Amino acid sequence: MAAMSPELLPAIAAFARVAHHASFTRAAEELGVSPSALSQTVRTLEQKLGVRLLDRTTRRVGVTELGQQFLAGAQQGLATLAQAVEGIDEARDKPAGLLRLNVSRVAAELLFFPHFGAFASAYPDITLEFVCDNRMVDLVEGGFDAGIRLGESLAQDVVAVPVGGPLRMVTYAAPSYLKGRKLPRTPEDLREHRCLNYRLTTGGLYRWEYAQDGRVLDVELAGPLISNDSDLLLAAARSGAGIATSFEGAVLEDFASGRLLPLLEPWWPTFPGFYLYYPSRAQMPRKLRVFIDFLQARHAPPPVSQRAVKNASAPRSRRPARARAQRAAAVRPKS
Repeated sequence: MAAMSPELLPAIAAFARVAHHASFTRAAEELGVSPSALSQTVRTLEQKLGVRLLDRTTRRVGVTELGQQFLAGAQQGLATLAQAVEGIDEARDKPAGLLRLNVSRVAAELLFFPHFGAFASAYPDITLEFVCDNRMVDLVEGGFDAGIRLGESLAQDVVAVPVGGPLRMVTYAAPSYLKGRKLPRTPEDLREHRCLNYRLTTGGLYRWEYAQDGRVLDVELAGPLISNDSDLLLAAARSGAGIATSFEGAVLEDFASGRLLPLLEPWWPTFPGFYLYYPSRAQMPRKLRVFIDFLQARHAPPPVSQRAVKNASAPRSRRPARARAQRAAAVRPKS
């Protein structure tokens, strides 16, 4: 009895196609080989099995009785293998499993949390794990599939995909604070006001950055409150304690309701926004691919005014950009 060997599988599959077509020529065309090579493959299989599987004449190719018996079992086995391959293809193409993401809290809240229900409904087999961390971490070392950060804070050796479009840092105050006070018209006018300051992880204060018509300013301001908690600063601004600054997305509802009033809008700087990044150009997991597609579909770049476009193209010093990235890491929008 011939021992079954995995090396026989290609020959068995070739025999099945010859039997199906009753022709070496047509089977060879399907398999992309020459008829003579295919004939030799089947002959070698017959030698290994010790039986004749095919009757060959100049006019036709027929299957012997033993060949029919062997073909019936072989077709069942080949069908099982085909189903196994299809199962792998389906599992590979169907997004599923745990997707671990390291993100700044502001990125999670602005980009994804409002849309989590839609994502969970569309991809019920994906489990998301968000680790909200304001520190930059090594994705591979931390076991993360990807991260989301401001583009200007990313290392050069990662693959980065833009999500969410450009961002603006905005300045605002409550009507109760502005009542009876002169509105600031330029960033320098803020020196005459009570400003709420953010303490960076470096220990320094965030310098408020502005841009207009190619002119870039970063202003160090004084005021009654300093904190490394942006929620506290936003709450203080709502209470009328002074003027504050944050991402536009954190205060849109406040602007719409009139709880906060925008200030110095022509000076608001626009800059590249968030990027989803991952450490390798290797085969991307399907679960990560659909997550990226979902974010990009939900966050088509918003329209930017001509002034904002002009401001976005203005040159920027590296120090304010780094400070803004640190500030952005901890800004947490709350309605």
